[in-house]
Amino acid sequence: MCGLLGFLTSDAATEDVVQQVYDALHCVRHRGPDERGTWHDDHIIFGFNRLSIIDIEHSHQPLRWGPPENRERYALTFNGEIYNYIELREELSRTHGSEFPDGQMFLTQGDSETIVAAFHYWGPEAVRKLRGMFAFAIWDTETQDLFLARDQFGIKPLFLATGPGGTAFGSEKKSLLQLLPALGLSDALDPRALEHYTVLQYVPEPETLHQDIRRLESGSYATIRPGQAPQVTRYFHPEFKVRPFAAGAEAARYREIAQALEDSVAKHMRADVTVGSFLSGGIDSTAIAALAIRHNPNLITFTAAFEREGYSEADVAAESAAAIGARHIIRTVSPAEFAAAIPEIVWYLDDPVADPALVPLYFVAKEARKHVKVVLSGEGADELFGGYTIYREPLSLKPFEYLPRGVRKLAGRLSERIPDGTRGKSLLHRGSLTLEERYYGNARSFNDAQLRAVLREFRPEWTHQDVTAPIYDRSRGWDPVTRMQHLDLFTWLRGDILVKADKMTMANSLELRVPFLDSEVFKVAEQLPYEQKISKETSKYALRQALEGIVPGHVLHRAKLGFPVPMRHWLRGTELYDWARQTIADSQTDQLLDKPAILAMLEEHRAGRSDHSRRLWTLLVFMVWHGIFVEDRIKPDIQEPVYPVSL
Repeated sequence: MCGLLGFLTSDAATEDVVQQVYDALHCVRHRGPDERGTWHDDHIIFGFNRLSIIDIEHSHQPLRWGPPENRERYALTFNGEIYNYIELREELSRTHGSEFPDGQMFLTQGDSETIVAAFHYWGPEAVRKLRGMFAFAIWDTETQDLFLARDQFGIKPLFLATGPGGTAFGSEKKSLLQLLPALGLSDALDPRALEHYTVLQYVPEPETLHQDIRRLESGSYATIRPGQAPQVTRYFHPEFKVRPFAAGAEAARYREIAQALEDSVAKHMRADVTVGSFLSGGIDSTAIAALAIRHNPNLITFTAAFEREGYSEADVAAESAAAIGARHIIRTVSPAEFAAAIPEIVWYLDDPVADPALVPLYFVAKEARKHVKVVLSGEGADELFGGYTIYREPLSLKPFEYLPRGVRKLAGRLSERIPDGTRGKSLLHRGSLTLEERYYGNARSFNDAQLRAVLREFRPEWTHQDVTAPIYDRSRGWDPVTRMQHLDLFTWLRGDILVKADKMTMANSLELRVPFLDSEVFKVAEQLPYEQKISKETSKYALRQALEGIVPGHVLHRAKLGFPVPMRHWLRGTELYDWARQTIADSQTDQLLDKPAILAMLEEHRAGRSDHSRRLWTLLVFMVWHGIFVEDRIKPDIQEPVYPVSL
C-alpha cells in the first residue's frame, strides 16, 4: 500500500521536470511514510512513497526486474496488494524458472516482482490473474511502452492527465495538479462533473472536477507510448451469470459462499505487520472479523460512535467483539471534532464526496493506526449479495409493470398534483418511471427543480442518465435487482464507498483491505438468483444463510446501520449551523452557485420546515473543496506522518 506518481514525457525528461515530479511526491507522503523512492530514465520519471506491509526489508520501489537476458528491463511502481502472489510465484517459477541460470527468478519475497514477471510472460492478460487491489505502472525500457492497470472493482485509485508535455499519473489528484503546467494543461473546472457531483454526491468515473485530469476506470488498463494518448482497454466485464438453485442444493450453494469468503479472508490476512478489523453492528464487518480472528487470535476491532442516541452501533459492535473473542476499541466523535476536521478531510479526498460517514471513518482510522498497520472491512457485500433496502423496490413496484406506458405516465402526472408528504405520492411517482429513469444509486440529493435553484448554469442534459445510460445498456434483459447491483458496481461503489475507504484510511497511513471484493467471492455472488438476495422480509438472504455459525446470532438477521451521522440535527442546532452559515458566507463560489438560495435552504432546514441536510451537506463540502483547491483560501493543517515501520 503506497502512493505512486509518474510522468511519461513526450520528448526527453529534463532535470526541471524530474525535480517537479519529485517535489509533487511530497503531497502524497501520507500514503507511504516508511520509504521514499525515485527513478528515471530519458522518458519516464517514477516517484514512490511506501507503506511497508509485505517483505518489509526488501521489495523497495521503484522496483526493477527482467528476464535472464536483461534483469533490469522493467521498472515498476505499485500501490496495493496481490493476495495470491505466493501461488502466482509458484506457477511462474514452475513454468519459467529453468530459464534463469542461477535459479533466481525472484530476488525478493514480496508481491511486486510477481506483477512484473506475470506481465512479462503473460502480457496484459496477467491482470486477470491478479487477485487483489492494485494500481500500478510498468515501464518497458526496451520497447518504451508504459502499461497502467487498475483492479477490477476500483479499490485503488489512479489519476491521469495527458497534454503536449506528456502523461502524468498518480495515486492522488493533488500531485497531478502540481504537474499541469509541465504537461501544458490548465486547472479549469469541469462544469459537467460539478453537476454530476450535485446529483450523485460524488464525481463519477472517469471524471474529476478538473477537466484536464481523468481517472483510469476500474477494471481497465492503458498502454501509452511517449508523445501519444493513452489507449484504454476494459478487461473486467461483470456479467452476473445467474445459476438457479437446484432442488435440494441450497445447503451446498451456501457452503460455496462461506468457503469463498473464508478463503478470501485467509489470503487478505497475509502480511508481515499486524492486521486488525473495522467492526460495526452489521453482518458484513462482523463476518470478516469472525473469520479473521481464526488467523490472528489477538485481533483488535475498531468502531466509531456518536454520543447522540440512535446514531451509534457501538454497543452492538462491542457485543459482537466479545462474542468472537476480539479486543475492541471505540472512538467516539464529538461535533466539535467533526467540524474542525472537515477542511483536512476534504484535502485528503482530492474531489468532494458528500457522504458524512467518511468523517467518523477518518477518526476510527486514526485511532486504528495507533495499534495496527492494516485493517479488514466489509465494503462490497451489499453490492455483491443484494444488501441495500432500495433493491427491494422492484418488488413493491411490480404491479406498475402490468400497466400500459401511457397509464404509468398518467400516474406520474397525477403524483405531481399531490401535496408533498402525502402517503402514496412517492409510490405513484416512482411507479410511473422505468428502472433506468428512477434508479441511479443510493444517493439522490437534488431533483432537477432543486438543482435549477442552486446551480448558476444548470444543464438538463447532464442528468443522472448521462452517467447511467451506458451502464444500463450493458445489462438489458437482466432482472431489475441484478441490473441495480450492476449499476452500483460502476457508480456508488467505486464513486463513494471505495473512495472514502481509500482516502480516509490512507490519510492516516493505514491500509484497508476488503475481502468481499475478491474475484473468487464475486464468482459465487454473481450466480445468485434475485430471490436468494432480496425478499419482502430481508436482504442478502443467501449470505445470511451461508454465515450461520460464523456470525453471532444477535447480528445475523439485524438491519444494518453502519456509521450514521446526525447531520439533520447538527445543521439545525449549535453543532454545525454556525459553521455552515459561515462557510456559505465566506465561499467565493458565486459564479457557480446561488448562495442566497443556499442560505434560504439552511434557514428553512433550521426552522424544521424541510429536511435539506443531504443537499446542504453536498453544497457545503463543495464550498470547502473550492476554498482549498480553487481559491487557495482554506489551508488545512496537514501534519507530517510519523509512525513506526512495523507494529
